[in-house]
Amino acid sequence: MTDFWLSAGLLLLVALSFLLIPVLRGRRAQQEEDRTALNVALYQERVAELQAQGEAGVLTAEQLTRGRGEAARELLDDTENAEPERFARLGKPLPLLAAVLVPLMALGLYLHYGASDKIALTQEFAQAPQSMEEMVTRLERAVAAQPDSAEGLYFLGRAYMAQERSADAAKVFERAAGLAGRQPELLGQWAQALYFANNKQWTGQVQALTDEALKADPKEVTSLGLLGIAAFEGERYEEAIDYWNRLLAQLPQGDASRSALEGGIERATEKLKSGAGKPAPAQAGTARLKVRVELAAALKDKVKPDDSVFIFARASSGPPMPLAAKRVTVAELPVEVELSDADAMMPNMKLSSFPEVQLVARVSRAGQPTQGEWIGRSSPLASTTQAAQHLTIDSPDR
Repeated sequence: MTDFWLSAGLLLLVALSFLLIPVLRGRRAQQEEDRTALNVALYQERVAELQAQGEAGVLTAEQLTRGRGEAARELLDDTENAEPERFARLGKPLPLLAAVLVPLMALGLYLHYGASDKIALTQEFAQAPQSMEEMVTRLERAVAAQPDSAEGLYFLGRAYMAQERSADAAKVFERAAGLAGRQPELLGQWAQALYFANNKQWTGQVQALTDEALKADPKEVTSLGLLGIAAFEGERYEEAIDYWNRLLAQLPQGDASRSALEGGIERATEKLKSGAGKPAPAQAGTARLKVRVELAAALKDKVKPDDSVFIFARASSGPPMPLAAKRVTVAELPVEVELSDADAMMPNMKLSSFPEVQLVARVSRAGQPTQGEWIGRSSPLASTTQAAQHLTIDSPDR
């Protein structure tokens, strides 16, 4: 901050010089004018003295003329070196008044519209804080100076969580989500803060926030960790193991959190082996979708009994590849199947990893699951849906 005021002072001196130099030049011109008047007076006195000597007969006419010429030349020599007279239309008081008012007005405008507080914060953040309390104080001042900064609010919320001020953190994360949009990471942090602010009581709002976060990003780590904690606290150990395993898959090797997470999974596993805990509900841990598939009557003459029928579920918002799939033939239709995590195409891409899916049934003469002749699709539905679904193959596959 000292550097800023020194720079401002130097600029102020430059500005004042433009106002005060004309005044100083005016004073110099006045001195030149006074000297010229003195030279004229001396000339007149010399001429009068020569005239008196001429009348007294001391000087001849020729000597009198020569003396007057010398006095005139001396006067001309003195006046030729003087600067021409300058006229100041504004007068002297106005520049002096401006020299006083300009810096005062500039200072007032800067204090009102300037960013001295932000400059001070920038210099302060350049130095490492000595304590968590000092860091929180800096972040609070930064948010006060830039209330529309979602990034500042996010870091302040994290700092509040470190101080176990969950209620304050929840309010800050809510503001950040309003500014930056409902980003999955912000929603996860917001849900976590609400959970701890409510004394680890699971609420509808916390559930809605975690569902929204995982729908946008099935790998959102804060939501996965929070759901695992809530399941463990509720003695739903199988569910906790599932969430923590999904979280563990996102953490790089060597991450400090891995050991703690692995310890939590081990404790939950021991609880399960000892017969403790509550059974996990059907929607947690493993997803199971029951669906009845049939062929539209108008298509029965257009397909062959041995044509392949692929029945699968894919994420509504996510990768296009099937999450779980089964294969039957047209001859087996209508048929009832169950799609679950056991039918996963890839170990890390399960039904339970995605909150919302779409059911698809496709007839393919070539036996290709990605392309065929006829298709049927369902509307998006939750992967935790328990009711049996009905799917009709009735549309050209385009």
